[in-house]
Amino acid sequence: MSCAPSVSHMRQAALIYMDRSRGLQKFIEDCKRYNESTHSYAVYRFVISINPTDITELNATLGNYVLHEPVRATQIFQSVCDAAIRTLSLIGQYQTEAQINVVLKLTHLPNLPGYRLSLSEFPLDYRSQRLYMLEGTVTAMSTVTKYTQGARFVCSDTKCPFSEDFRYIRVHIPGATESATVRQHFVCDFCATPLKEDMKYRVLGDELINRMKIGGRYRVVGIPVCGPNGSQVTVCIEANNIHPYIAETPHAISQAFQDLHSNTLSSPWIFTGILANIFASEIVPMGTYNMLKFCILLSLVQTCNEDKEIGNALDLLVVTSDTLIVERLLRYSICLVPRGVNHAQCNDVFATVTKDELGTGTAVIHAGSALMAKGGVCLIGDINLHKKDKLDHLLSVLESRNTTVFIPGKKYGDGVDQQIFIPVHCNFWSYADLSFKKSNPRENIFIGQMDLGVLPANLMDAFGMLVYCSESSHSHHAVSLAHHNLNRAVSPTASLCPASQHFKTQDYEELIAYAKNLYVTFSSKVETLLHGYYLASRRVRTDMTGSKMSTSALRHLYSISEAHAKLSLRKEVIEEDALIAILLFEASLTLKHGSSVFCVPQNPLFPADVLDERSLHQRDKYLRECHQQLLQFIITYGPATAVSIDEE
Repeated sequence: MSCAPSVSHMRQAALIYMDRSRGLQKFIEDCKRYNESTHSYAVYRFVISINPTDITELNATLGNYVLHEPVRATQIFQSVCDAAIRTLSLIGQYQTEAQINVVLKLTHLPNLPGYRLSLSEFPLDYRSQRLYMLEGTVTAMSTVTKYTQGARFVCSDTKCPFSEDFRYIRVHIPGATESATVRQHFVCDFCATPLKEDMKYRVLGDELINRMKIGGRYRVVGIPVCGPNGSQVTVCIEANNIHPYIAETPHAISQAFQDLHSNTLSSPWIFTGILANIFASEIVPMGTYNMLKFCILLSLVQTCNEDKEIGNALDLLVVTSDTLIVERLLRYSICLVPRGVNHAQCNDVFATVTKDELGTGTAVIHAGSALMAKGGVCLIGDINLHKKDKLDHLLSVLESRNTTVFIPGKKYGDGVDQQIFIPVHCNFWSYADLSFKKSNPRENIFIGQMDLGVLPANLMDAFGMLVYCSESSHSHHAVSLAHHNLNRAVSPTASLCPASQHFKTQDYEELIAYAKNLYVTFSSKVETLLHGYYLASRRVRTDMTGSKMSTSALRHLYSISEAHAKLSLRKEVIEEDALIAILLFEASLTLKHGSSVFCVPQNPLFPADVLDERSLHQRDKYLRECHQQLLQFIITYGPATAVSIDEE
């Protein structure tokens, strides 16, 4: 008695699976479209979605074929489709089974080591023609090259009976090259005359590549293929299916932050104030540059998962002469999100174009630092080190959130110029060194205004947050920092402050991952407050040269308000969030243009060091006073809005 698996049983299992998974209904609908079409087809293509787990439970042998011998599995499904078309008379022009092109799209592969493809392992399995899963980020993309899905050949002898029918059909087999599908050496089985292709029936495809975007992270299910490329051998993977990488979203924050949050619910500002005060205490003394750390946290919670698009981006520009500590803080902070990229000056920020290394002569677009930071943060370093054309490009991207890549046709083969727009989904961080040589230093004309060197005003306006950090902004800054560094050198694993024992870097990572996924809404009262401040500021900051308020000001105010609500773990933006945004924005306006009627200090969020609980309540009292001053400012200089001042 033969122990070989019964083909008829596997065909029956394939039919049952198609029926249970609604694949049979989709197949009949596809046949109906082919039958009703006015076009003539030589190849009928059917895509069948396969869940390996479900089909293995139904028939283990067929499931094994799907995972390890996909060509044999395809043949079984092809015979089922052929029987269905003939039995139900689904396509009137259908003639032979060779006309059916079945594509089995796997939903996933088993999460086992044997199904993961590692390019670093040797030897690489590229001969078995089986499926593997490869996970990675798209660092470069070439122009789309289509492949032949199916073609019809006929006998070149017109007297031969096979010169008119659909006997000779070539379809793409997974793992095969283009030359294997379509070539010039086929001969007729009946008369041995060379075959010729009927070009009007050739079907081309590029359906999967459109799912991938440069800088995106994906899981690719496919078959490894190895082929010659000149004197070298090139390994690639033919994709069977492509799935965007979906990051796991934490459902809660650490217990330490949960306790802190519940103990500070009486105030809308204390929780975020403490977060900023103790943040990065592993690398700088606690309380150092609190306003900068506060803004860093706001920008971090305005990032997103890789499979989503950043809604309201929040970029950060720091003006300082203390670049050592500022850069240390920024580099530490980009590691708190999955896609934090520290840009190297030798690379391009956005994208570059080169010729395809595989010898096709087409263009390849290489992702720069900003595209590789999709959903995260791109730290571009000292902005003074970038040339004017690069700064102009950066300004364009900050305003449009798109970068443009020009591909000259003459240089890359096809003769047609192309202009490709690539979305940029990341926050930009940068700093400007005040000690950088200035060509024409100027005196500060207005109170609070700073000489910001050669930085273009419109570029500074494009950043959502502009923060000034001076060495004098922290008492005994140099001494405390030296003391901190010496202790860290002597005891690298010890906690240098009590806060770092309770709130670890991992706690901040979990907090940011949780907060950035919160969906927050704006009440009409908050929108009225933001619009009232915007219109009042335009009025007091307008002179003969025009308004000092940029057109993007309102967008930045909304983004900062939203970020503070997320950092506070709230799902609704309240007036206290809007106040934080307005104080930060007004401080940046003061740096650029000087103080206005609504006067704020240089550090409007932390006017004094946060030393104990009493200093936190004093900060609350100060912020409430700022809130009343803001309302009075809007009533005096703004439109007739519905803001009111509490009698308290």
